[in-house]
Amino acid sequence: MPLFQDHQIEVFPIGNISLKEHHARLAMSGLQFHPHAWLSESDITALTTNGLSTLLDHSQTPLAWFGDSPSTDSTLLAKESFLIIHSWDMLKANELHVGALTVNHVMGEVHPHAVIDGFAHIGQGTRILPGVYIEGNVVIGENCKIGPNCYLRGNTSIGNHCHIGQSVEIKNSIICSNTNVGHLSYVGDSVLGNHVNLGAGTMTSNLRHDGKNHRSMVEGELVDTGRRKLGAIIGNGVHTGINTSIYPGRKLFPNTSTRPGEIVQHDLREP
Repeated sequence: MPLFQDHQIEVFPIGNISLKEHHARLAMSGLQFHPHAWLSESDITALTTNGLSTLLDHSQTPLAWFGDSPSTDSTLLAKESFLIIHSWDMLKANELHVGALTVNHVMGEVHPHAVIDGFAHIGQGTRILPGVYIEGNVVIGENCKIGPNCYLRGNTSIGNHCHIGQSVEIKNSIICSNTNVGHLSYVGDSVLGNHVNLGAGTMTSNLRHDGKNHRSMVEGELVDTGRRKLGAIIGNGVHTGINTSIYPGRKLFPNTSTRPGEIVQHDLREP
């Protein structure tokens, strides 16, 4: 997973809540978790109400269990829970979490000429400027500036201290803290790490012309991501020049950068 150098999956924010915190919310006496498991409440409820001891994913990997170790004969096959292995698995978890919001929780300032058509969690000190249109569910952290004239589409989460500039469109993405997306940019089905700066006009593509699932190079092998739409996976500290265009499913490793007008056709690694 190229997003992190010194961070772990357990602290990655899903809807601005770390995976470890999600586990804590589901914790009950004697229940143990795989540290990289995304767990649904419905699966945990089914596990307990049926008196079973171990929740398995479709590859028979234990995700949660009662007792000191997983059982092999008192198991339940997960319907929604899964193990986070690759960066794009974060998107799936984020979709499930943010998509399940049913109430608004607005602590920041929403301009009267902004529209929220869905459920939004907006942190303290955040400003939603005129002309912003939010369609679907979103989570926005503290002390962010969004807009003016942005289009945010579900299921998107944005961390703390972020700036989403004039006329930016973001769809179904995770934007981590202290990240800026410059004006006239498009970010779709993507994951952006901390302290990323996308220059104005940076565009992520998220759909193959043939409509097939995206594949991504992992340790020398092409892996089927299972996703028909996948934008960019952008690591911590990446900077893009203005008018950068990024092919779908590409990874930009931490602290890499592009020049103005550059086209990213392959994964971008540190030299």
